[in-house]
Amino acid sequence: MTETARAIVLDRPVLAFPTVADFTIVDHPLVPPEGDGWLKVRPLYLSLDPYIGARLRGRHMGEPAPVPGEALPGFCVADVEETRDPAFAAGDRVVVEAGWADLAWVRSNTARQVSSDLAPSLHLGVLGMPGLTAWAGMTQLAKTGPDDVLTVNAAAGTVGGVAGQIARNLGGRAIGIAGGPEKCALVVEQYGFDACSDYRRDDWETKLTKAVGGGSTIHFENVGTGQLAVGLRLLNLYGRVVLCGLADHYLADPAAGPAMTAIGPIIGKRASVFGLVVYDFYPRWAEWTTLAEPWVRSGRLTIAEDIGDGLDAAPRQIERLMRGENIGKTLVRIA
Repeated sequence: MTETARAIVLDRPVLAFPTVADFTIVDHPLVPPEGDGWLKVRPLYLSLDPYIGARLRGRHMGEPAPVPGEALPGFCVADVEETRDPAFAAGDRVVVEAGWADLAWVRSNTARQVSSDLAPSLHLGVLGMPGLTAWAGMTQLAKTGPDDVLTVNAAAGTVGGVAGQIARNLGGRAIGIAGGPEKCALVVEQYGFDACSDYRRDDWETKLTKAVGGGSTIHFENVGTGQLAVGLRLLNLYGRVVLCGLADHYLADPAAGPAMTAIGPIIGKRASVFGLVVYDFYPRWAEWTTLAEPWVRSGRLTIAEDIGDGLDAAPRQIERLMRGENIGKTLVRIA
């Protein structure tokens, strides 16, 4: 008897801000594929990340927008139920892109096996793509060390939160920027940052300047040109800038060009600027997890999780994420 899988797909093309009304739930027969090199997986958690907002509109890394009815982008952590690859066994835990679904067949060469003795959601947050992104930017590009002072925005999110904890764990200082007192409290009290400035307050730049003190040595940009301009102003000579994400612009129409207030200081500060694309570091994932897993086990690396229960919660979770209503890593608990 053919199994049935449940999935969330687009009901209509996403032309602007993704909302719950853009998605629909479908049940479809899960037909086993032919040949070897396949895994049948049961997703436990689905990861929702800011880039998906742009991906749904066909504006991320040249990838086409998904069409209504086809699988949606997003990685999950899953248990292997059936294998047609001798490198995997039933019961293995993997991270793989399986669509927004509760059961799927996936190509085994797209699955990454992960530790099963850690909470599964960690493999989508601190040990997943967001954590790898922070590690790549902080250690491989900016080469952070004990004398560094980091400013990072979206500090309550996974990438920003992990970047600051890496700086702290390697002996430096971390100053965060986040929206609202609840997120700033999270950044300082749970993530261990030295300070956090709430950009929704009129005096946030003054508070940030005071917290930074003699100037920063690294600015890690996740938001956009407005906050980048402030980060550059506080940067010391020969500081390093990591351009990681532009969340403010993912859903905006293409702009005429970056503001000179953001670009001019790069020249004046003689700053090194690194464009970060995490895909370049996928072959080095084991380097990050080797460093990070002991920190996770000892409590020196953590991240808040914003979890929606049940596959049906995915559309609401992506809408909340794109509105900035999430606190911490956005996930959907599927099984």
